Amino acid sequence: MHTVPKVSIIVPIRNEAENIASLASEVTSAMSGTVWSWECLWVDDGSDDASLSILKDLCRNDSRHRYLSFERNAGQSAALCAGFQMARGEILATIDGDGQNDPSDLPRVVAMVADGGTDMANGYRARRRDTLMRKLSSRIGNGFRNFMTGKTVRDVGCSTRAFRREYVQSLPRFAGMHRFLPTLVAMQGGRLAETPVNHRPRLRGQSKYGLHNRLWVGLADTFGVLWLRKRAFRYRIASSSEMEE
Repeated sequence: MHTVPKVSIIVPIRNEAENIASLASEVTSAMSGTVWSWECLWVDDGSDDASLSILKDLCRNDSRHRYLSFERNAGQSAALCAGFQMARGEILATIDGDGQNDPSDLPRVVAMVADGGTDMANGYRARRRDTLMRKLSSRIGNGFRNFMTGKTVRDVGCSTRAFRREYVQSLPRFAGMHRFLPTLVAMQGGRLAETPVNHRPRLRGQSKYGLHNRLWVGLADTFGVLWLRKRAFRYRIASSSEMEE
């Protein structure tokens, strides 16, 4: 019988065979120095390189690491949704699988949630290590999303985050959902907080995003989320027959 961990770290990957071993070592090092029990859940989004084989070896050798693998590529939003559903922790955290997010930031964002001061801690990349085109498209996307859906955090594209699990287990499922996580948490009444995090250059593998699937698609998705935000409702149950039993 597995012990339920306090923290689940979710790492979506696609064709990141060159990055998995080093990133797993960094996650283990960062989280082993904390007071929390933890697991790292790797979500393989239909990789066609050696990623799945490497994940299987990793998880056989260290039970704190787990994996699930899609039969075909479904996208980062689907990978995160699957991870949110399969994760066992009370607090869920995320980083990307490309090595650009620094696992040493994880204890800090998790602590912000664990201490009770916020429901979602979102990192922002104080010093981005990306191409000019990626920086520009991110700035345009961030600004447009905040303008249209209401200001939430300064860097919605930063994947170093932590949440209380109840805020991400029943999210609307759509491609591109991962770009709107702060907005979707805020729509449920969740409290948001920010902290600067380290951002590193990609050293191995290739980026899966370009101008088309990062900027233009994200801008189009904003109109759907704007409709969802205007039509959203939330409630708290004051009493019920079950409460009186």
